[in-house]
Amino acid sequence: MTPHYVLVVEDDDDLRMLVTAVLEDAGIHVTSAADGRAALSSVRRHMPDLILLDMRMPQMDGWQFCRALDDAGFARPRIIVVTAAADAAARADEVRADGYLAKPFDLDRLVSTVRDQLQA
Repeated sequence: MTPHYVLVVEDDDDLRMLVTAVLEDAGIHVTSAADGRAALSSVRRHMPDLILLDMRMPQMDGWQFCRALDDAGFARPRIIVVTAAADAAARADEVRADGYLAKPFDLDRLVSTVRDQLQA
């Protein structure tokens, strides 16, 4: 069985590195991108099982990324929106995400949410 593959899309370098390290420590294969444009390039190379997607980023934000992903005709992987917005659930609904994590989030909750989504 192929290990699950998660793409972390986050423009905050420290948070992106932290999330990547925590998930890797949990035994999950992770790659990352600093914005939606880099994430789209990554998806073209290897489709992840799950994307952790920040919504507000330079270059290409989460909304633009989801539109570009759909327009490219890719089978959509599971997406968890990661946002500091007051209504994280609404942001997730806007892009038809499978779930959300409101910033700041607990690292144990991060891992359990990712595992739950990978098993869904």
